[in-house]
Amino acid sequence: QLQLVESGGGLVQPGGSLRLSCAASGFTLDYYAIGWFRQVPGKEREAVSIISSTDGVTYYAAFVKGRFTISRDNAKNTVYLQMNSLKPEDTAIYYCAADQREGIIDPDLYDYWGQGTQVTVSS
Repeated sequence: QLQLVESGGGLVQPGGSLRLSCAASGFTLDYYAIGWFRQVPGKEREAVSIISSTDGVTYYAAFVKGRFTISRDNAKNTVYLQMNSLKPEDTAIYYCAADQREGIIDPDLYDYWGQGTQVTVSS
């Protein structure tokens, strides 16, 4: 069974850091582009960052550029999202998703999803 499991969320003060992990089971992430998305109640899910399956090309939403870094460790079948300089507006449920197509930003087009991990940025 194909499964993605996020971890690493939690409560952090503004300016702090968290590292989210997205671990895959039942399939190999090597052949999938992986996206991190986030959602707050009442708003649509939005793309945060995406990493390609082949050449490591990355995409960052403007609101996280320079603060977040996406990376993948294919040996561990895991993708990470390092989040620095966190702001209260980064508070959301963060999801990872996988798709064999590259360059997809629209979350509705991703095939596989994790259950999400809550990130709360508050003093």
